[in-house]
Amino acid sequence: MLQPVRGTRDLIGEDAARHAFVVETARRITALYGFSEWQTPIFEDTRVFSRTLGETSDVVTKEMYSFEDRGGDSITLRPEGTAGVSRALITNGLTQTLPQKVFYQGPMFRYERPQKGRYRQFHQIGVELLGPSSPLADAEVIACGWQILKELGVANEITLQINTLGDAESRAKYRAALVEYFSKHVDALSADSKIRLEKNPLRILDSKDEGDREIIQGAPHGSAFRSTEAGVFYDELKYHLGSFNVRFDENPNIVRGLDYYNHTAFEFVTTALGAQGTVLAGGRYDGLVEQMGGPKVPGVGWAAGIERLAMLVGAPPTSSASIIIIAEKDQGSQTSAVQVASLLRESGKKAEISFQSGFKNGLKYANRMNAKEAILVNGRGLTLKNLEDGSQTDTSLEDFISTQKP
Repeated sequence: MLQPVRGTRDLIGEDAARHAFVVETARRITALYGFSEWQTPIFEDTRVFSRTLGETSDVVTKEMYSFEDRGGDSITLRPEGTAGVSRALITNGLTQTLPQKVFYQGPMFRYERPQKGRYRQFHQIGVELLGPSSPLADAEVIACGWQILKELGVANEITLQINTLGDAESRAKYRAALVEYFSKHVDALSADSKIRLEKNPLRILDSKDEGDREIIQGAPHGSAFRSTEAGVFYDELKYHLGSFNVRFDENPNIVRGLDYYNHTAFEFVTTALGAQGTVLAGGRYDGLVEQMGGPKVPGVGWAAGIERLAMLVGAPPTSSASIIIIAEKDQGSQTSAVQVASLLRESGKKAEISFQSGFKNGLKYANRMNAKEAILVNGRGLTLKNLEDGSQTDTSLEDFISTQKP
């Protein structure tokens, strides 16, 4: 028997309902903040990700699904959404019409070890605010994420943690301090971290190797190298978060290792999912669009795993029950059933035609679907049946049509 590929799964039933609930909630809330939905391709030129994620990142070196297509081009299934949005900003000539406020959702792909809440094909929602350089923009993006979590009913289980990466001056000083510190422990570092020490030492701080983690505990914190301007930016961010009534904890260990990240870094975390505690994370990336060949465009955004959020939400709100239309087998009754169903649907009501044989089986199906109403159609007319109290009313097709018209 054929099975789903390892690290993938089918979205069916309640899983599909939870997934849709997360997406629909995020789509609704981001629209309130003025975000427009973009859809970028699920595969891109490999350079879109190798340039932006960094050649030393785990995603690029170990996790990307890359292949050569029949034309000889290197193609990669997208492992995240920000790079594709930034590429779309440039190629669609939108760098001159800023700000651009983008919401996206869809599948991403990473060759990781599958575990609870983590799949090789997974799904994300995300926002990108491109153009503004003010800490108010960072605060609004965070507040948008927080409101989504509240609307999903999971905010009580989640804490916001924030940090600042500083400006370019701050990062340069911090980078030099990390090189000096980790060079003293180079023999004990993992093979990956030895490579990162030469190319991107901040990436060492993301290492999951246990030996590296012990060494990292003694590493200097970025706050010691923060410039005055970076400190002002961070203070303003915290002030604006207070204005939005968003509570937060400061965590100096939250970092982004890539050079285009600066200033704000944040994570919404929970203990309800075990080791997979981060449900929504992001930061400011003022150098990304420029690195991709565009002009200097400030940006800030976040992404959240739909699978992890779906694990936190309770049973999603149930959709309204269908009105079940049950017709006798003759062609005339079935034609009337189609007319009734079409009329109900055009008026915005959820209606299903029963394909069961006979009224008795049709009513059994209606009960199984938890329907509150059924319409029985025969050659003489219609019977409107209330399935909650058993009451029913006979009417003609013509009279029913007249009651449905506005």
